[in-house]
Amino acid sequence: MGMQKILIYYKFTPIKDPEAIKLWQKVLCDSLGLRGRILVSRHGLNGTVGGDIDALKKYIKETKKFAGFKDIVWKWSDGSRDNFPRMSVKHRRELVGFKNSDDEFDVDEHGVIDGGTHLKPEEVHKLIEQYGDDVVFFDGRNAHEAELGKFKNAVVPNTRTSRDFIAELESHKYDDIKDKKVISYCTGGIRCEVISAMMKKRGFKDVYQIDGGIVKYGEKYGDDGLWEGALRVFDGRKTMTFSDKAKTLAHCHH
Repeated sequence: MGMQKILIYYKFTPIKDPEAIKLWQKVLCDSLGLRGRILVSRHGLNGTVGGDIDALKKYIKETKKFAGFKDIVWKWSDGSRDNFPRMSVKHRRELVGFKNSDDEFDVDEHGVIDGGTHLKPEEVHKLIEQYGDDVVFFDGRNAHEAELGKFKNAVVPNTRTSRDFIAELESHKYDDIKDKKVISYCTGGIRCEVISAMMKKRGFKDVYQIDGGIVKYGEKYGDDGLWEGALRVFDGRKTMTFSDKAKTLAHCHH
């Protein structure tokens, strides 16, 4: 067996026949000996797969043959196929488990329509240098994830699951930041694609999201930037840190 890795990715793009994409992805992954989880919806594809690095490279090459997936941003992470019990590919109404969020936004070949402005990790720092306290980090994950790690001084919504988000945004608790520059963030970026669109729809004027989420930011800045603590991940590893000097905020009990 060769070197093992985990591949994390998502793509918002219109899919006319999600069931056909689901079957194609399952056959492809099984033929390459991969394990992990893939969700397919009419809005796109979201996956985490582990396996032999050469098999993963073949998986990328084959997946890019579908026109809508040719410019997926692939994120490599440490781990292996053994972090997953099986290969699961499912057709779901929602790519992200917000309550009825698929009615909240639409997609075209460029991604989510009217979502937040994408920022590269270094552009996050530039925005803060320029606007200081007018910039607010908004955690797009569940509250228990933020207990392990978050951006410095971030606003953390009181959400137990993603399904609580719409009610939380409509609670008027965050009206005081609607005129600020709000940087939404989440693990790999996918939840913020949806959250930023939902926030704009509810009167947040200037919403941003971090390209590649916390994972990409941490790859660039480690623990020398604005991120504090550990990151909750949803495979056998449970949590990950970006260096051996990560600040300990809490321990994972989930």
